[in-house]
Amino acid sequence: MKYKINLLSLRQEKPLERIIYFMFNYLRYILVITQIVVIGVFFYRFKVDQDLVDLQEAVDQKKEIIQVSQPLINEAKKEAVRINQLGSILAKQDIYLEEFDYILSLFPESFFLNKIRITNGIITMGGYTQDPLSIRQFLSRLKKESKFKKIELKNIKKGDLGLEFLFEFSNYKKT
Repeated sequence: MKYKINLLSLRQEKPLERIIYFMFNYLRYILVITQIVVIGVFFYRFKVDQDLVDLQEAVDQKKEIIQVSQPLINEAKKEAVRINQLGSILAKQDIYLEEFDYILSLFPESFFLNKIRITNGIITMGGYTQDPLSIRQFLSRLKKESKFKKIELKNIKKGDLGLEFLFEFSNYKKT
């Protein structure tokens, strides 16, 4: 059996010596790791700055595109308003045409027109005929089919060409 005997007394380490021992042995590793982290953050900062510059350039480019296209957008909006107005005008014209086609489909052959006027949904027709019975038949057919709410024979008189009449139709019921 072998014994190891240490005759030297254990030396008490002072706190300052412990700190110095720690600094020489472990603090250098901590400093190296800290420096590596700082260098990594430094390079990451370069990347983030470049990303910010790229984003700012993209925003500036899009602002320029918007500025260039703004007159076109305004013009397109104006044209859209005009197209909407045109659509309403065409719809009114379609109603007028439908009214007019309906009246002409019922119009007797013995009638001769002198004037026709369409204003605000009111159709005024003036003309003459030789046959007074055709006026009555025309009126009764219009009232029977009731496409107009108001059908009036405004004026009828004997003239040089025959019986002169003036009809007024309003409030057409669209089919």
